[in-house]
Amino acid sequence: MTDNPGTPTAHYELRVVRLFTLMTIVWGVVGMLVGVILAAQLAWPALNFDVPYLHFGRLRPLHTNAVIFAFGGCALFSTSYYIVQRTCRVPLFLPGVAMFTFWAWQIVIVAAAVTLPLGITTSKEYAELEWPIDLLIAVTWVAYAVVFIGTIAKRKSAHIYVANWFFAAFILAVAILHVVNSFEIPVSAWKSYSLYAGAVDAMVQWWYAHNAVGFFLTAGFLGMMYYFVPKQAERPVYSYRLSIVHFWALIAVYMWAGPHHLHYTALPDWAQSLGMVFSLVLLAPSWGGMINGIMTLSGVWGKLRDDPIVRFMVVALSFYGMSTFEGPMMSIKTVNALSHYTDWTIGHVHSGALGWVAMMTMGSLYYLIPRLYGLEKMASIRQVNLHFWLATIGTVMYAASMWIAGVMQGLMWRAVNEDGTLTYSFVQSLEATWPYYVGRLIGGTLFFVGMCVMAWNTYQTVRQGEPSVQPVQA
Repeated sequence: MTDNPGTPTAHYELRVVRLFTLMTIVWGVVGMLVGVILAAQLAWPALNFDVPYLHFGRLRPLHTNAVIFAFGGCALFSTSYYIVQRTCRVPLFLPGVAMFTFWAWQIVIVAAAVTLPLGITTSKEYAELEWPIDLLIAVTWVAYAVVFIGTIAKRKSAHIYVANWFFAAFILAVAILHVVNSFEIPVSAWKSYSLYAGAVDAMVQWWYAHNAVGFFLTAGFLGMMYYFVPKQAERPVYSYRLSIVHFWALIAVYMWAGPHHLHYTALPDWAQSLGMVFSLVLLAPSWGGMINGIMTLSGVWGKLRDDPIVRFMVVALSFYGMSTFEGPMMSIKTVNALSHYTDWTIGHVHSGALGWVAMMTMGSLYYLIPRLYGLEKMASIRQVNLHFWLATIGTVMYAASMWIAGVMQGLMWRAVNEDGTLTYSFVQSLEATWPYYVGRLIGGTLFFVGMCVMAWNTYQTVRQGEPSVQPVQA
């Protein structure tokens, strides 16, 4: 295909984008299925059938790794590779290396799916994978950085679009977080011990874990938001200046918020207070980004009546705003005294994970998938609508159940009689919580069914279309 005789037309590298997109949906179904199994086990513990590999302690890290790094990770690879090409007007730098990142990331995911149920784990939250897998992650991430930043370096547009700033920050920050938190001493082929000890280990771990949320699950998905929301709304970003302020404020503040996970622990009090203060400051840039996204849709609210993709994005931005208000509030020590170790924290995490991350991913992929296969829209808009309502109702049921359960737990644990003895035993708090665990299971099941609907709709769409070949824009 040529514009002039003998002059080949450059095309965007979309094969790796298609592969990551399809695996996003596959791992989404798998990860959310494991989540539903865990929710059922918390309501009826006998459902582990006394099989070691099905125990909560082994399946829980499998669930978190599957939904964060398999589902969320594949979504970020897919959308960042697509966006950086379109906004820089060049094909991917080193497409063969980009393809390597796809296969290497799938090997990481499969290795996690095998080792975690076997009990092979570092026990560090969101960093449970042992040292051989950590090394493969590091190599994959360096390759990812080379491809992404190399594409920006050879861009034809003078300007670097703001979405690429967020993606680049996410890639660089996650590399630093992963390497520093994974300093460990191997003692066998599948066992290692952290280089850090005691409170230092806890501090480094939660510096890592909260910033995994801050950069993997926030900065990366904000890059997604800043591209796909204006595209679907068919309007420019409301305020480009606000998006730049949002970027610099977010990356400057987020790194310091981790200690709020360690209130009322052995961590020095000054470090706990520092984490609380920076968490409160974080509200400003977070809401700046949420407002920028919502205001981008101002003037096109009529699309909410007939465009389910816009609905996904509006709900995602709403949950982003709510979660980034709730997080700083929970970091306040007096509030944390009630919420610490309760299911309120679980509600907060999932309002962000389901309401913000997953809903933004689904809306973005519903925009992207037809274009990757030469179509104008998904095979069934009715199914997209069905998915939206299943996901929205499921998220609200899940989060509300955990919010109520968490506040109730905190109050019951702190209640004392006149003589200073505890009013309730721990078992009584569990009995009171049980109905809300069933509510969580129902909400999670609805969300999982919605993911299955998306998988079927994607299958139908891929069958109707054929891989798109898109020439690079002049």
